[in-house]
Amino acid sequence: MNPSPRIVPLAPHHRARWEILYAGYAEFYRVTQTPEMRARVWSWTQDPAHEVKGLIAENAAGEAIGMAHYRPFARPLSASTGCFLDDLFVDPAARGQRVADALIDHLAAMARERGWSVVRWITADDNYRGRGVYDRLAKRTMWITYDRTP
Repeated sequence: MNPSPRIVPLAPHHRARWEILYAGYAEFYRVTQTPEMRARVWSWTQDPAHEVKGLIAENAAGEAIGMAHYRPFARPLSASTGCFLDDLFVDPAARGQRVADALIDHLAAMARERGWSVVRWITADDNYRGRGVYDRLAKRTMWITYDRTP
């Protein structure tokens, strides 16, 4: 059995593997993503003043095998701040090793430390494998999401 991955903040030396992981995430969701788009998101994650931050899951050899992007968000109704998990992706070769669990558990620990009231995310209805993990780790909500183009 593989040891639990080590979860660390996304750092400059992760860039090459992060690019591969993030491109895999975009491909999974059938989103056309250009190198310029990835460069913009990378710059956000590396800017201390930007709200978007990143985490990397490393295996025992120090290789990045999973990634997550997250950000705090205001929750006016509860007068609290939550953590929104925007993107989570695990290298297909590392699936089944509880890498997603480790990333989500790390975010939950961060939320406790920071006084955030919830860690929230969305996923595609047909993401059955991911939903199996999420159903183990969190409570599914009743909320339906809408998008409107400006």
